[in-house]
Amino acid sequence: MKKIEYQQFQLNNGLRILVHEARHIPKVVVNLLYKVGARDEDPSLTGFAHLFEHLMFSGSKNIPSYDTPLQKVGGENNAFTTNDITNYYLSLPSNQLETAFWLESDRMLELDFSQRNLDIQKSVVIEEFKQRYLNQPYGDAHLLLRPLHYQVHPYRWPTIGMELSHIEQATLEDVQKFFYGYYAPNNATLVVVGDTKADTVFKLAEKWFGDIPQRVLLKKPLPIEPPQQEARIKTVTKEVPYIGVYKAWHIPGRMHPDYYALDLITDLLSGGRSGKLYQALVKEQQIAHQVQAFSWNAYDPGMISLDGKIAPGHTIAEYEFAVQQVLEEVMEVSEKDLQRVKNKAESSAEMEFTSLMNVGLGLAIGDSLGNPELINQTLPSYLQVTKADIQRVISTYLIPKNSSTLYYQPHHAA
Repeated sequence: MKKIEYQQFQLNNGLRILVHEARHIPKVVVNLLYKVGARDEDPSLTGFAHLFEHLMFSGSKNIPSYDTPLQKVGGENNAFTTNDITNYYLSLPSNQLETAFWLESDRMLELDFSQRNLDIQKSVVIEEFKQRYLNQPYGDAHLLLRPLHYQVHPYRWPTIGMELSHIEQATLEDVQKFFYGYYAPNNATLVVVGDTKADTVFKLAEKWFGDIPQRVLLKKPLPIEPPQQEARIKTVTKEVPYIGVYKAWHIPGRMHPDYYALDLITDLLSGGRSGKLYQALVKEQQIAHQVQAFSWNAYDPGMISLDGKIAPGHTIAEYEFAVQQVLEEVMEVSEKDLQRVKNKAESSAEMEFTSLMNVGLGLAIGDSLGNPELINQTLPSYLQVTKADIQRVISTYLIPKNSSTLYYQPHHAA
């Protein structure tokens, strides 16, 4: 893969700026990442990082509508929140780049904090919580799995929040405190990718962001999850058609060398219809309706999840025995299969970085982890994984005492 070149700069207020010049189309992508996610929330006031993803589009101090001026110049935007970060990104014609700086700097400076805006966005988030997590079959599975798996780390709740009441009871004072404690130039990375010059970007950054003062951040050291010493199990009974089994194993964080082997294992297990779980449990043995494995890509020590729905006429014991057999098969992965998932990683990276948006996000995430060069180091790290690495990490991490399992039983099976 061709090396991603970039230049970097930092304002006196702490805002970090990265620029990748790509002059082939008259377009720029601006990515503003704030190093705040659900893990930074007060356990009694969860869901705030996600709430702010909505509030940031409700108007700032001097601009009542974020979308209108952006759309007038042919731009578009979106955002997302994770447990680790909140990311805002927009694309627009390169001759309108300054519009992006005007918009983003004004909402970093100060939002339009009003009870009306807060009430509107609270109702949107509350409805999202109900629709995605409470009012659909299995929707709350990971809400239940997280606090089983994490005892002290704030990954024990999702970005939507731990419970509805935290958003329902949020006050204007609460959200203002959160904003000024995390939405600050000294807690953000600005990345510009596309048809522009680094010098132009640095001058615009100084013009629009340079006067925004540093803020005293609310960030504090996070509790370290202690090593798990025995398997944890929880059973719930719900109105669902099939038995669901949700299993998780603790794994190291994103910057740990074992991350790459563990991530490739999820591709071996669950890489579409060629994945070993699908082939064994769904196609051949017909024990499960569906089964998938995925890594949570967390900054701090995270987890690999394995979610499955058991087919009628089969038991949890049959399902778990079949899963264990697949794990043992992956332990002895062939060089051919390992090369297949490496090839997939390589082709995905090649495709991913044809997009200006993905280049901007990759640089921002790397910088938030303390290493923007991660954008160029990630693929080589995947390609260096050996069969011995696969065997070692399975025997180290994907073991019973390091697992938590939620059994999601239908009423008729209870």
